Amino acid sequence: MVTAKEPQQQVKIGPTRLLINNEWIESVSGRRFETINPATGEVICTVAEADAPDVDKAVKAARTAFTSGEWAKLSAARRGDLLYKLADLIAQNIDELARLETLDNGKPLQDSLGDLQLVIACYRYYAGWADKVQGKTIPISGPYFCYTRHEPVGVVGQIIPWNFPLLMQAWKLAPALATGNTVVLKTAEQTPLSALRVGELIVEAGFPPGVVNILSGYGPTAGAAIAHHRDIDKVAFTGSTEVGHLIMEAAAKSNLKRVTLELGGKSPNIVFADADFDAAIAGAHDAIFFNQGQCCCAGSRLFVEEKCYDDFVAKSVEKAQNRIVGDPFDGNTQQGPQVDKDQFDKVMSYIESGMRQGAQRLCGGNRVGDKGFFIAPTVFADVHDDMQIAQEEIFGPVMSIIKFRDIEEVIQRANNTMYGLAAAVWTKDISKAHAIANNVRAGTVWVNCYDVFDPAAPFGGFKQSGMGRELGEYGLQQYTEVKTVTIKL
Repeated sequence: MVTAKEPQQQVKIGPTRLLINNEWIESVSGRRFETINPATGEVICTVAEADAPDVDKAVKAARTAFTSGEWAKLSAARRGDLLYKLADLIAQNIDELARLETLDNGKPLQDSLGDLQLVIACYRYYAGWADKVQGKTIPISGPYFCYTRHEPVGVVGQIIPWNFPLLMQAWKLAPALATGNTVVLKTAEQTPLSALRVGELIVEAGFPPGVVNILSGYGPTAGAAIAHHRDIDKVAFTGSTEVGHLIMEAAAKSNLKRVTLELGGKSPNIVFADADFDAAIAGAHDAIFFNQGQCCCAGSRLFVEEKCYDDFVAKSVEKAQNRIVGDPFDGNTQQGPQVDKDQFDKVMSYIESGMRQGAQRLCGGNRVGDKGFFIAPTVFADVHDDMQIAQEEIFGPVMSIIKFRDIEEVIQRANNTMYGLAAAVWTKDISKAHAIANNVRAGTVWVNCYDVFDPAAPFGGFKQSGMGRELGEYGLQQYTEVKTVTIKL
C-alpha cells in the first residue's frame, strides 16, 4: 500500500486564478476545476478555468505590451536582466516549487529538483542570448547597403504538457521572451499549480504587465481558442501527435500563424552485443522508466542484438523488479504514480494488449497499492514490430524488448514508424555508432547515453514527432521573423 508520509497541506499552494496583465483574476465564466494529487486520488484544490473570453483578454493585454507598452520600449539587455532575475527567484524558491510539482504531477521529489536545475539553466542560457540576436550585412549587387534584422514574431500562444510542467514552461517562455515576444501560455489541466506559481515570480521579477499571461484550462476550450485566435502570431505546442494535427489545422484555418510542434515518439534504443553491458542495462532502464515512462522521447522500443538478448532480458527484469515505487515525497522512491486515472487506464490497456497479442510479460503489469495511480514497472520480451505495444506511444512504465540480428536490419526497423523524436545506440564500435546516428531518422541520437539534455543543445522531431526546434540557438529562430532592409547609397 502506498502512503504519503507528508500530508499535502504541508505543501504551500500558490495562486489558483488566471494571470492576465500582471493581475490575478477569476475566469469570465467563474468556473473552476479540480486538480488531483495522483499519489492519493484526492483533490488538492480548485483552479480557475479559462475559456475563449479569457484568451481574448490575455491576447489584448499581450498585444498592448508588444506594440505600445513598457515591453516594446525595453532594450534587449534589459530583457536579459529580467530573465536572469527570474532564474534567481526560481533558484531561491527551488524547494517550494519542487514540492508543488511533486504534489500536482506525482513525480519523485528528487526528479522535480532535477527538473528545476534544468529550468534555471534554461532561463539563464536565454538571458545571455537576449542582446546577441543579430542580423547580417549582405553584399548585394549595385550601390546598395543591405542588411537583415531579426524581429520578434509578436504575440505567441504557448500550450505546455503535464509531464514536465516547469521544464516545458521554461523551454517555451525563455526563448520567446529573450527575443522580445509577449506570451499567452496555457498550462496542462492536470498540472496547473507550479506554472501559476512561476507566474508570481515573473511579476516579482519585474516583467511589465501583459508580457506573460498564464491561463489554466482545458485543451478543447482554452487550447483551441489559442490555436484559432486571429491576433496570435505564433503557437508553440508540446503534446500528442493527434492534438498537433488539430493545432496545425486551426492555424491554417485562422490567420496562418506560425507553428512549432514537439509531439509524440516511439524512440528506438539499440543495444549491440559489444556494448558496455552494465551501462546499457542501466541506460535502457532509465530510458523507459524515468518520469514513470511519461516522456515523449522515452526509449520505448528497446532493440537488443540476438547474441546477448537472453542475458539482457534477464538482467533488465531483475532491475525492474528492484525499482522502488511509492510515495513521491520519500527520498528512496524511484517511481511515482501516473499523472491521473485516464493515463493509468491507458497504460493498463496497453499492458493487456501486449499480453493478448502474445508478448511475454516477465514482470509488473499490475497496480501498486490501493490508492493513487501507481503501476509496477513492466517488462515484455518476445515483442514483435507489428504489436500495438511496439507501434503506439504508451507513455507509461512499460519496457518492450525486441530482438534483432544485424545493423542493416535494425536501422530499417528503427525507421519503420511515423515518429522520429529520439534514438540511442549502445556500442563500443565507433563505426556502428556513426551508422546509427547517420541513418536513423530522429531529431536527437544519443550514443552510449540517454536523456542527456542541455539548454544549448536543440531538441525536436522528424516526421510526425513535430516541426521546429527548441533549445539552443536554433530555438531562437522559431521566435523571430527575418526582415531584409535595402538602402540605396
